[in-house]
Amino acid sequence: MTSVKDFRVEREAAPNELGRGRFVFSDDYSVFDWGRMPDAIPRKGATLCTMGAYNFEMLDTNHVPTHYRGVVPVGDDDGVTDLGALDEPPREMAISLTQVPDLPFEDGAYDYDAYHEAAGENYLIPLEIVFRNSIPPGSSLRRRADPSEYGLDLDGDTWPEESAELPEPAIEFSTKFEAQDRYLSREEAAEIAGRADIGRLEELALAVNHLLSRQAAQGGFVHEDGKIECYYYEGTITVADVCGTFDENRFAYDGQEVSKEVLRGYYKRSFPEWVEAVSGAKRTAREQGIADWRELCERDPPPLADEVIETASDLYTAGANAYLGSEVFDAPGIDDAVAAVREL
Repeated sequence: MTSVKDFRVEREAAPNELGRGRFVFSDDYSVFDWGRMPDAIPRKGATLCTMGAYNFEMLDTNHVPTHYRGVVPVGDDDGVTDLGALDEPPREMAISLTQVPDLPFEDGAYDYDAYHEAAGENYLIPLEIVFRNSIPPGSSLRRRADPSEYGLDLDGDTWPEESAELPEPAIEFSTKFEAQDRYLSREEAAEIAGRADIGRLEELALAVNHLLSRQAAQGGFVHEDGKIECYYYEGTITVADVCGTFDENRFAYDGQEVSKEVLRGYYKRSFPEWVEAVSGAKRTAREQGIADWRELCERDPPPLADEVIETASDLYTAGANAYLGSEVFDAPGIDDAVAAVREL
């Protein structure tokens, strides 16, 4: 189970065979790596499933291999079909499965050699491949690098208050299964990737980024950054998980964030004590070599007010309509939804 979608296995993957399963998208949300928060955002799951399916079908048309097998019609647990065949938005996605071995954590370190020894030729690559087209104010990269490292010529080599567009997309690698994500050098990422070629992972990330950016622009969005996850099976690298949704990627519309960053920003402004408690727990966990930082957090996340939940729901559904170029959801126009977010 993940933080915002359930994972159902229909047939386990084997060392020499892919399995089959489903993602069931919930209305839950997660910020700051907390996991499931106290509230749910109505219709969020359906928007993520619909956008994810649309993007996978677009990738397939453009010869990018993915684990997507189709969507499941509401009320028909045995059916798997293309998105265009449905009368209402789906909440379940059928996928191919790979093996995910345990990643041992001993003496303050993760044992990737043990992971790959168990994985063989069929495994989920334990990396997230991040692509960045711009560096918005909330991006973690601002804390880790100077603008000149990404081809930006700025006075004083300091990041501007507004979003900074990159001259070329940038690729980064971070860990996938560690309790706190770590950004890696290319050499570290190549080692953690095992048999998977790091150059091919970069190629796939750039291809996905290009296609998602093109689709986003058609709906009036700026695609700022995102990530892919992949599996390795008998020499082929395939895009897995979900990509190009408002949870996996960061989009802006008319200068306003329309991704999960809206909820992150709201918590920072409205509940700074909880956000600081999360940051403190993560720092302590790093210092003490503890895998699960949540057990050190002294505060639980506060619930959202009803009007914030309604505004977030409208943003997801209106944003999906604009991105897809179709009135799939009963929602306000994207301009009205974005205007409501600005008032939070």
